[in-house]
Order: sequence, then C-alpha cells, then structure tokens
Amino acid sequence: MGSLNALRRGSLLTVLLLFALLSLLLLVILAIVDYALQTQAFPGALAIVVGLALLFILVQWLISPAIVRWAIRDRRAITAETNPWVYRTVEELARQAGVPTPKVWESGDASPNAFVFGRTISSAELVVTRGLLERLNQDEIRAVLAHEIGHLRHRDVIIMTLMSAVPLIAYVIARLGFEALRGNVRARGKGAGQAYIIIIASAIVSYAVYLVAQLLVLYLSRTREYYADAYSGAATRDPHLLASALTKISYGLSLARPDAEPSGLRAFMIGDPVKAEDDYRELQDRMSRYDLDRDGQLDAYELQKAVEQERKSPWRRANELFGTHPPTYKRILVLEEMEEEIKKGGLPPNIYQFV
Repeated sequence: MGSLNALRRGSLLTVLLLFALLSLLLLVILAIVDYALQTQAFPGALAIVVGLALLFILVQWLISPAIVRWAIRDRRAITAETNPWVYRTVEELARQAGVPTPKVWESGDASPNAFVFGRTISSAELVVTRGLLERLNQDEIRAVLAHEIGHLRHRDVIIMTLMSAVPLIAYVIARLGFEALRGNVRARGKGAGQAYIIIIASAIVSYAVYLVAQLLVLYLSRTREYYADAYSGAATRDPHLLASALTKISYGLSLARPDAEPSGLRAFMIGDPVKAEDDYRELQDRMSRYDLDRDGQLDAYELQKAVEQERKSPWRRANELFGTHPPTYKRILVLEEMEEEIKKGGLPPNIYQFV
C-alpha cells in the first residue's frame, strides 16, 4: 500500500507542478500584455493568444479519436459474435472497475499491444492487436485488458489530455513570440526597445516552460502506467500475470513463477508505442540473450540477468526520461513486489480505494 500511496502522491504533485507552471506563464503574459496595451502595440493580445491556444486544444480534443481510429491498421470491431471471450472479459472488467464498457477493436498489427483512447470515459474505445491475441495466453490477455481498463478507472484519458494542454499552450505562445520577431514587428515610441526585450523574454520563458512541462507530462504518463499496472494486479488478484505478459511482449518469453518447476519449451499502448517497433526487431536477439537454458521462459535467475543488462544500457536514463512508459524491467520488478505483498498478507478489503 505504501507504493500505491507513493504513486498517488507523485501523480498529484506532478499535476500541481504543471498548474503552477501554467499560472507562472500566465502571470508573465499578463505583465507583457499590460505593458503592450499601455503602448497600444498589441490591443487584445491576451485574449487572442489564449483564445487561439484553447481553440487549438478544443479542435485537437474533438478530432483526435477520429484520427486514432483512422490510423488503426485493418481495424475490425470485436463483438459478442466475433470474439465472445474478449468481449465478455472486457465487459466483466469494466463492470468490476465501475466504468462504462468501451467499444473494442482488433487491429491487424502483428506486434503485441493494446491501448485505450477517447474524448471521455463513456466514449472510450479499447484496441487490442492481433499479435497480442495470438502470442499471449488468456490469463495474460486478461491482465493486459485489466491494465487498460485501469486507465479508464483512473480517468487517464481526461487527465493526460488536460495536462498535455499545459506544454501545448506554452509552445503556442513561444512560437507566436518567435514568429513576431522573425516578422520584424515594429514597436514605436520611447518604449520600442523595451517592447522587443519583453517579446524576446516572453518567448524564452514560454519555451522554457514548454520544455519543463513536457518532461513533467512524460513523468506523469509513466506514473499512470505504474498505477494501471497496480490496478491490473489487484483486479486479477495475480500481478504475475501482467508481469508475464510484459515479459512476453518485451522479450518474447513467458515469466516463470518463482516456485515453478522447469517444464521445457512451451508453446501494445501496454508498451511505449514509439519504441514498440524497435523493441520487436530485437525480440529474437533478446530471446537468445536472456533465455539461458532455452526453456522458453525467464526464471528468477534469468530475469535478474536481464534486468542487469537493461540497467547497464548507456542510453537507459535518457530513454527513460523522454519515454511515455517506464522501462519494462522496472514494471516487472514493481509487480513482483506487489505479488510478494499479496503472498504475505493478501489484498486488503479496501484495495479499490488505492487503485
């Protein structure tokens, strides 16, 4: 429960920091506009800048689901007739989470992945790829679906849209300032030099706010992924299932339970969609690199070796800082920690107050 409370505090602190940055930016703009209006250089500047930013955000919010839907390759609806098990599982998980059942799509993408999108929780849509349905077993698929339903329960579709607006507003303002300078905006009178300084300063401050806010949004996104992982572990009562799914998605191997006996060879976005293609290309290499005994699974020793190799990557910190998802090995370790807590004391009756 301590880890879950830490996740909630981290998310809340990040949201507060983002709003603080937005407030600081608006205060700077108000000072600039106040000066500009005194010189009669840019009448109505605040209304124009903020209005354009909000209009852009509104248009993006309205059309983004259609764009995402259009981009889904070989999209087809999953219904009670086309895939009864997936449809019924999503219904059950949504009922358990207390959220409306999203519309479910299957993508023809061969890489294993899943994600949710939409303007609101009630209009949300869930996508699973053909690769996910073919490569994972039913328990692992259910854990992945629970993770995505966790995003809906946590209102991540709304939260991330609102928080992403902060760096967007800062970027629009910064671009307006830089474009004004590039367009040789003329300021007349005694305060002409001051006007140029204010325009330059506002553009630089806005761009700095954009960079910091973007990093905070990425951190918030990674935090929400951990939070959705925790929900999946609680909803399925078995965090190992999602850990195994993540291992199979990233390494092409199942994750053996710590107390399991060797059984020989057997038989995204849940992962960062930007990095999924590159990770998939390395799948065969990772399988041979980490599966030391060639039994088709990662046992505790092999997982430890895989984690050590991932940690040694010279680009790990940079990739993590600019990633929308945490490193897979970190998510697996957190889920294993949650599994140990469940084994020791079980899940508390009020677990859904935390996840």
